[in-house]
Amino acid sequence: MQFEQSNLFKAVQMQGIFSDSKHFADAIPKVSWEQACAQYEREMPEDLAAFVAQHFEFAPQPELAALNATSVKDYISQLWSRLERAPQAGNASSLLDLPASYTVPGGRFNEIYYWDSYFTALGLLDAGRTEQVSNMLDNFVSLIARIGHVPNGNRSYYTSRSQPPVTALMVSLLWQTHHRDQAWLQKVTEALQAEHAFWMAGSDKLNDELSESRRVVRMPCGGVMNRFWDDSAQPRPESYKEDIEAAALLEREHRAAFYRNIRAACESGWDFSSRWLDDPAQLCSINTVQRIPVDLNALLHQLEWQLSECYAALGQAQQSTHFLQLAQQRKRLIQAYLWDKEQGWFMDYHTALQTRTQVMSLAAVVPMFLGLASQLQAEAMMLRLEQDFLKAGGLVTTLTETDQQWDSPNGWAPLQWFAVKGLLNYGNQKLATSVARRWLAMLERDFEQHGCLLEKYNVVAPGVRAGGGEYLVQQGFGWTNGVTSRFYQLLES
Repeated sequence: MQFEQSNLFKAVQMQGIFSDSKHFADAIPKVSWEQACAQYEREMPEDLAAFVAQHFEFAPQPELAALNATSVKDYISQLWSRLERAPQAGNASSLLDLPASYTVPGGRFNEIYYWDSYFTALGLLDAGRTEQVSNMLDNFVSLIARIGHVPNGNRSYYTSRSQPPVTALMVSLLWQTHHRDQAWLQKVTEALQAEHAFWMAGSDKLNDELSESRRVVRMPCGGVMNRFWDDSAQPRPESYKEDIEAAALLEREHRAAFYRNIRAACESGWDFSSRWLDDPAQLCSINTVQRIPVDLNALLHQLEWQLSECYAALGQAQQSTHFLQLAQQRKRLIQAYLWDKEQGWFMDYHTALQTRTQVMSLAAVVPMFLGLASQLQAEAMMLRLEQDFLKAGGLVTTLTETDQQWDSPNGWAPLQWFAVKGLLNYGNQKLATSVARRWLAMLERDFEQHGCLLEKYNVVAPGVRAGGGEYLVQQGFGWTNGVTSRFYQLLES
């Protein structure tokens, strides 16, 4: 039974028993969801909160307990063990089993998140926790084998979508120490190929009559690029009430598209941003599936390149050449459709309008991070970064100020890392150092006041709590810890 379709689940969510819809989506039934739902249908209790307390419990959040940390470095060091979760089997909740221990972001996010894991892994490696990074990759391999992709997170309600594909980046983190192990190499190669097949599913069906299918889109030149998608067009269980209420503002025939676009934006990891909105002031104008995102296609280039490397290491030259050619073709498409010479910036592409969007975002630094920009392009982007994106606390997410959390004035750790590493790739150590120093100075001042690290920050006005989004800013926080740790390492080296 899908618990999110039950009358009990819908009643609890719509009555707002919990301020955060995700709380009940993650509830652990004391016996089973089936029994709780059957009991609810028999009793139709008036006191729904008491009924929930009788039949459900909730996972602990050890990372939220106070630490005796005297510095940001000390806090990060102490928190890693609190963010670690043991593998579970037979859990009756929405949590999917994993074969190895894993690290969660923290707060409301009490499960793995796909793209978060790469940035978290940077800090784990800095802390000497290489085995935990290996465990995280093993969990990805297991999920791909069972589901066909790494879901947004290891929850049953996340399986219809993924997130920016970073398994190849995880492989690259362990490559030097593991690639001579043929069993490991075979295992990760099979997983990467399966993930590639997931993102490219439907590409064989594209023709003159059908130009898009699931996550693939045929471009005007005939080449194939990718977009974010979700196979479901229903309200998200983890934001059920919010989605129902937002969709009520639309005509009935537009609600399914709204749900799919909301879910596709969640697959992007940028939930939500003016990148996906036709009207930056209106979430209901979300139109994610008509964007060709620069970050997604750059990461898929990395996936194809890593597959070429893996097959070369396995001695399979034909397969290695095949994926290298795919990577080279994708690079040409990124250059043709996503580089805006006038702006000096990589931009998303709007498929319906057949033009680049006008939203300038830090997604553009992912080609620099992965070495896909030319030196001239990188120099133009460095000028933009310093003049327009660099703020008191680091780099702002977009140049568009909205109520969405992935817009100005907020800054996010993963984007700081993509940018700093990208700048270093193209020889601009001065600007890279400036970004890292501003980020660390802001975190240290905030830590003195609050004693924790957060998932996002207001980089325009450090000290003002970051806002936007569907929930309160969360503390912990996996990817902030990882990137901050890496910045300390860079500045001290």
